[in-house]
Amino acid sequence: MLKIYNTLSKTKEQFVVNSKEIKMYVCGITPYDKCHIGHARCYVIFDVIKRYLEYLGFDVKHIQNFTDIDDKIIKKSIEEKLDFHAISSRYIDDYFDVMDKLNIKRASFYPKVSENIDKIIKFIEVLINKEYAYELDGDVYYSIQKFQNYGKLSGRSLDEMKIGARVVVNDDKKNPLDFALWKKSKEFEPFWESPWGKGRPGWHIECSVMALDNLGNTIDIHGGGSDLIFPHHENEIAQSESFTGKIFSRFWIHNGFIMINKEKMSKSLGNAFSLDDIIKVYDPMALRIFLLSNHYRKPLDFSDDKLVENSKRYKKFVNFYDFLSEKVKNIDQKTKNCDKFDDIEEIKKDFFEGLDDDFNTARCIANIHNLIDLGNVAEENEKFKAILELFLTFTNILGISLKSKEKNIELSREIKDLIEKRNIARQNKNWSLSDEIRDILKSKKILVKDTKQGTEIEFLE
Repeated sequence: MLKIYNTLSKTKEQFVVNSKEIKMYVCGITPYDKCHIGHARCYVIFDVIKRYLEYLGFDVKHIQNFTDIDDKIIKKSIEEKLDFHAISSRYIDDYFDVMDKLNIKRASFYPKVSENIDKIIKFIEVLINKEYAYELDGDVYYSIQKFQNYGKLSGRSLDEMKIGARVVVNDDKKNPLDFALWKKSKEFEPFWESPWGKGRPGWHIECSVMALDNLGNTIDIHGGGSDLIFPHHENEIAQSESFTGKIFSRFWIHNGFIMINKEKMSKSLGNAFSLDDIIKVYDPMALRIFLLSNHYRKPLDFSDDKLVENSKRYKKFVNFYDFLSEKVKNIDQKTKNCDKFDDIEEIKKDFFEGLDDDFNTARCIANIHNLIDLGNVAEENEKFKAILELFLTFTNILGISLKSKEKNIELSREIKDLIEKRNIARQNKNWSLSDEIRDILKSKKILVKDTKQGTEIEFLE
C-alpha cells in the first residue's frame, strides 16, 4: 500500500483514492533565466511519482504552470529592451530542452499566467465579494485574518511568518502579512485592465486559478520545492479554500534543497549550477540517478565527485542492459520464464516496498545494483529473461533511459575494426597484440575497459 508523507498532516498517510484519475499540480518555473539543478531535482522527483502512479494503473492528469510575468522577467526585459514574452519564451524553450534530456515526461498541460488574466480577475472579484480581499489604491490584498486556518501547512505562528515573508510594503494594509492578489502597474511595466485599474496578478493567485481551472475544486497532489511551503503554498490554500469552501489539495509533497558546500543552493548566493552546463560534461542520466540517490525530502549535497560516481553507476546500468540483451537475443522467444525465482522476487519485493514507503528512490537504486549482481552470476536462459524484464521495469519507473550519450556517438569504421581486432586477440590470448591495439585506441582518445559484461568504451577529453 502506497504511503506518502503529507506536509499538511506532517505524517505518512495511505494514498487512498476513489477514482482512477489522479489530479496533480506541480508549481512550474518563472522563466527569467536558465534552469538549474534545483529545478531538476523537483521535476525528476515528480516525474518518478507520476511514473509510479501510472504503473499502478492510475491516469495522472498533471498540470504545471509557467509564471511568465514576474518582477524578474520584467527587470530582464527592460535590461535587454525586449518584450517580456520574448524573455519568457526563451527560457521556456530552455526548460523543455533540458527536461527532455533528463527524460522527464511532459505534463498534460502547461498553462501560462499571461493567458489566464481574465480568469484571475474574476477569481479576485469573488474573493472581494466574499470579503476575503480588499482594494487599496489600485492594489488588491488578501486578508489573512479572514481565513481561520491560515498557517496550517507551514505550522508557523503569525509572528514567525513576519520573518522573511515576501510581502508588499503598504502601511495601509489591515495586516502586514496580507499579500497582493493584484498589483498596480508601475511606469514602463506590462499591464492589463482590471476593475481596480491597470495592473498584473500577484504571485500566489496565479497557481490557485490555474490549478482549480484545470483540475477542479479539490486536487489529489500538489507539489513543489520545500522553499514554496511558505508563503506560496500557504497562500494558495487560503485563497483557494476561501473561493471554493472545499479542501484545496489532499496531499502536499515537497522535495528538499540542493546543498553546495553545506549551504542551500540559490541564485542570490551565486552558487546555482545551470543544467545546460552540467549536461555538457555529464550524461543527463548520470545526473538523474544522482538526483534519485537520496530520499527526496532530504537535502542533497551536490559535487563533481558525486556526478563522476553516478556516471560510473550509469555506465554499469547500460553495460548490464547490453549484456542481458545479448544473452537473451538467441533464446527461443517461445521460452517462458519458469517458476518464479526466489532471489529475483526478493529484489522485486524490496524495490516496490521502497516506492510504497514515500517514494524511497535510494532504496530502489540499491535494488537495481542487487539485480545486476544477481545477473552477473546467473546461468539459466530463463533467469536472464526474468532479470532483463525486471531490470527494464525498474529503470522505466525511475525514468532511466538506457541509451547513454556515449553510446549514441557513431564510431568510425577504423575504430570499430580496431576494437574487433582487439577482442579477437584477447580471445586468442594474444595479450601483446591486445595491449598494442589498446594503446593505439588511447592515442585516439578512446579508452577501452574489459568487464564481465564485455568491452566498455570511454571517450577521453
